[in-house]
Amino acid sequence: MWPDLSYFFNDLIGTDVDNWTSIFKTFGVMLVIALAACGVLLKYELQQKEKAGLILPIKITTIETEKMSAMDIVINSFFSLIIGAKIPLLVSQFKDIKGDPASFLFSKQGTWWVGLLAAAATAIYYLWKNQKADPNPKTREFLQYPSTKTNDIIIIAGLSGVLGSKLFSITEDLSGFFKDPLASLFSGAGLNVYGGLILAFAVVYWYVKKIGIKPIYMMDISGMGILLGYAVGRIGCQLSGDGDWGIEAAAIPDWWFLPDWLWSYNYPNNVNNDGILLSQCDPEAFRAARISGLSSEDSCLKSCGMRYCFELKPGVYPTPIYETLFGLMACALLWFNKHRFKIPGTIFFIYMILNGIERFFVEFIRVNERYDLFGLNWSQAQYISILFVIIGIGGLFYLYSGKKIKD
Repeated sequence: MWPDLSYFFNDLIGTDVDNWTSIFKTFGVMLVIALAACGVLLKYELQQKEKAGLILPIKITTIETEKMSAMDIVINSFFSLIIGAKIPLLVSQFKDIKGDPASFLFSKQGTWWVGLLAAAATAIYYLWKNQKADPNPKTREFLQYPSTKTNDIIIIAGLSGVLGSKLFSITEDLSGFFKDPLASLFSGAGLNVYGGLILAFAVVYWYVKKIGIKPIYMMDISGMGILLGYAVGRIGCQLSGDGDWGIEAAAIPDWWFLPDWLWSYNYPNNVNNDGILLSQCDPEAFRAARISGLSSEDSCLKSCGMRYCFELKPGVYPTPIYETLFGLMACALLWFNKHRFKIPGTIFFIYMILNGIERFFVEFIRVNERYDLFGLNWSQAQYISILFVIIGIGGLFYLYSGKKIKD
């Protein structure tokens, strides 16, 4: 469908596919939008709890100086090294790089002498600024409201979530990881949602406690935020065709009254290049290109003039759409009823139950690796989803048994 924005604009206004806008991958764009949506919800909820006196500001004492620390100079010089080395090659070989900018960014490719010059210039500039800076540091005290740290929380959650997703996905394909570790780590495909949730929860829990937010309140906000972000993120899966689709769909039943693509979808131009060649492509040219050693994307370019030229036939269940609809409805359910839940933590544990139930059942019609455990043949996500439900029920029982969760 739209593996990157060039395919979107091709459908919208007829511009060429695989032009410069192809560096913006659809899934990545939707991931940014998902984080932004979570940020808006998070900031609003934190401000509401601050107004209610549930979350208090903390007194911060800082020592301000115009001088930049040696570590900051090193970090800025390092970024100048990378940017300086990558930009010349990006400009001169943009046509080849635009299809997979992430691989280029994390590769050894670069004009490194330019990068070294940029790093040296950066270091010299900041050392010069330090010489002219006021040597006397100033002490400043102020009240910091936790809602002002929303951006930091979202960035930490996003980075740890992506890392956790990637680490968990590697456990599902260890042979592929050991075959090409860098490609496995830095590819946009193969992200395990539960892995991201688990690591992000641990890191954010530690961070919010550090900045004075009671974790139990943050957990409630996160329950709604995760459902919203999950729903938006799954739109990216659907639009890009990243492989998070279902098994082969059964014949559309007579009673089905919704659009056919909600039952069965072909994912044309999917970003994974899975399935069969599109009808407008030359199969012989594609086969010859593959035999000559070209990648699947380059072979598509040779045979039909586009980098993504496959579709699924027969169609499969568009499970990302189902998960998006569930995520939005579950988020709305918790949002509109949040004032009814008087005990902090209730929303989070209800979220865990809802998430676990949804993921457990959708996995029956999703394409995923299966594992035999305790006589069951379930996916990794199904085993984890059962734990989510158990923890959610146990958490509610604990909350409503008259006890309190300690911060």
